[in-house]
Amino acid sequence: MIFEDLPTTPTSEELIDKAFSRAARAGKAKGGLEAQQSMLQTAANIISDNLENVVTAWPDFEYEDDVHPFYYELADAIVDVDKLRQALSEVMWASRKAREIHEEYQSRLRKTDVDTARKHRKQAFARLADIVEQVDDHLLYINKSRNDLRDLPEINPDEPTIVVAGYPNVGKSSFVNDITNARGETASYPFTTKGIGVGHFERDHLRYQIVDTPGLLDRPPQDRNEIESQAVSAIEHLADCMLVMVDPTGECGYPIGPQLELRDSISSQFEDIPVFTIANKEDRFEEGDLTEAVAADYTMSIETGSNVETVVDATVEAIDYEPELPFDG
Repeated sequence: MIFEDLPTTPTSEELIDKAFSRAARAGKAKGGLEAQQSMLQTAANIISDNLENVVTAWPDFEYEDDVHPFYYELADAIVDVDKLRQALSEVMWASRKAREIHEEYQSRLRKTDVDTARKHRKQAFARLADIVEQVDDHLLYINKSRNDLRDLPEINPDEPTIVVAGYPNVGKSSFVNDITNARGETASYPFTTKGIGVGHFERDHLRYQIVDTPGLLDRPPQDRNEIESQAVSAIEHLADCMLVMVDPTGECGYPIGPQLELRDSISSQFEDIPVFTIANKEDRFEEGDLTEAVAADYTMSIETGSNVETVVDATVEAIDYEPELPFDG
């Protein structure tokens, strides 16, 4: 996952302490003018390189090749991406400024005596420290963003993906667990208190990803907060097929009416992909009992296993995924 390995961002105080302590050790190994030059070069390089590394560790949010729209939307739901990009820009400015200060003062140190060189080096140190302190708030925000984003779900947006939706207790998690290796493979993320479940299965040597989204797609849009709504928007970039599960028996604790209203709202939001209505618990109702409003594409029973594979096969067929093959000339 693109945010998982982001390094910890140093504070301005940590970076200044590191640069100047290393510079002091470098100076002790030299003498005269060379000591002052070595101290300046060491401090400036540490500050400039560390600040640049902070920036280059992050993907470039401007390019889809670096950040898939799915992850961009999720990131923007958790942190202010525009603010983060500005912070990264300011830190890169500070990195370049540190190099400029080094070049400016290094030329002065070559043309003077030791005492004057020491004064110039101290002036350079003061300016370097000032530059780093100017971006302290930006460094703090970058590190906060790193901490907030590193635990986003490990979902591969390039794999064909099925998203399972529907009210609680209709059988979504049981379905995902039944057809995949997802048992217990859930984690809580900032946009849902219950944790997203992610699993995988194979058909014809192709790997498919299936996502259960409790806390997001199990209630009407008007009941979602801003972060949840944006997370749902992110899923629009991810889903290749949507399964909306309903429980016609009402044993889930919700009448069929609200379940179908949720189905219709999901269908309207994900109108560019196949959306199937799956009536679960067919072992507890007769197909003739289904109202015309349900209009289920498939019925199944996770408890008995009836028609589960039929639903999976239909989903795979609807996605009609063809992997990109290498150019064979």
